[in-house]
Amino acid sequence: MRRLPIYFLVDVSESMVGTPIEQVQEGMRTIIQELRVDPYALETVFVSIIAFAGRAKVLSPLTELYKFYPPVFPVGGGTSLGEALDCLMNDIDRNVVKTTLESRGDWKPVIFLFTDGNPTDSCDAAFERWNRKYRSHCNLVAVSLGENVNLKTLSKITDDILLLKDTDAESFSKFFKWITASIKTTSVSVTSTASDEVKLAPTSGINLEKIEVGNDGLAGHDIVDENFAVIHARCQHTRGDYLIKYYRRRRPLEGMERFHATDFKLVGAYPVDRETYASLSKGEGVKINTLELIGVPACPCCGNQIGAVACDCGHIFCAGEDPDITCPWCGMQGTLTKSGPGGMDITRSLG
Repeated sequence: MRRLPIYFLVDVSESMVGTPIEQVQEGMRTIIQELRVDPYALETVFVSIIAFAGRAKVLSPLTELYKFYPPVFPVGGGTSLGEALDCLMNDIDRNVVKTTLESRGDWKPVIFLFTDGNPTDSCDAAFERWNRKYRSHCNLVAVSLGENVNLKTLSKITDDILLLKDTDAESFSKFFKWITASIKTTSVSVTSTASDEVKLAPTSGINLEKIEVGNDGLAGHDIVDENFAVIHARCQHTRGDYLIKYYRRRRPLEGMERFHATDFKLVGAYPVDRETYASLSKGEGVKINTLELIGVPACPCCGNQIGAVACDCGHIFCAGEDPDITCPWCGMQGTLTKSGPGGMDITRSLG
């Protein structure tokens, strides 16, 4: 039996923490539920999920549709798109059956890449490998979740680039229904017409835009994703880890509307599993001054009202009403005080 391999290459970097990753999780469940009642998809579709942050990991190997159950998505530090592509290509080499002179192999793999940020690794080698050996034998659809992605980077690896402008619950729901319809249409096409090309469903009624971007060479890499500032923190009481997420905003200066200031406004704080987060993270991070961060969260692990206290060791943790505190990172003890007028330099993750 010829299989139709469907890969989901999902960005699980820190900028996806909170509502975006929850909506992707729910969307994947919806896709699988709806595909299971389609006879063409049930006959041909095999699904795999690869998650990537600072590192990439196969969460679900290529599995027959009726046996597939969506995994729980983790979160990691960084956005290593080059490493994600390498992980995908290695998996294709291992698990996709190639056509030979004696027999027909699997249909062209269809890859849906979801990302909301910019690469924090050097992608050049992976991009060159993809374009030389895999691009013509796969169908890669890259989807920008929001408008923070460098679409020119994505144009280095595919001509099918889509922008999902709105990332509210309704827009995500319609988007994942579109993904489902595209997979159904492709599964019908490969079985009835023997076409190897992906058949994307119409985008009417969805705030989903096809993007045309010029291709003028290989992409470089960003040291840090400037669209978000994410701080890795630890609870003083439970020792649980959490991420504090801020989004970059540009606002006019009062009385000088032609000039703008840039800062980062609080989105929220989210607990993460320490070992899983570490296994998907890569890079040392960079410094950011606390004056650039607007808003302080409560601790999502214990409820302490101050979730962003900086220790001399450079790490962030939470504090409650007791001014005598102990850093859960290094064990240093001290008394809580306010930072000076110049703020403090703390470490932000790569995003």
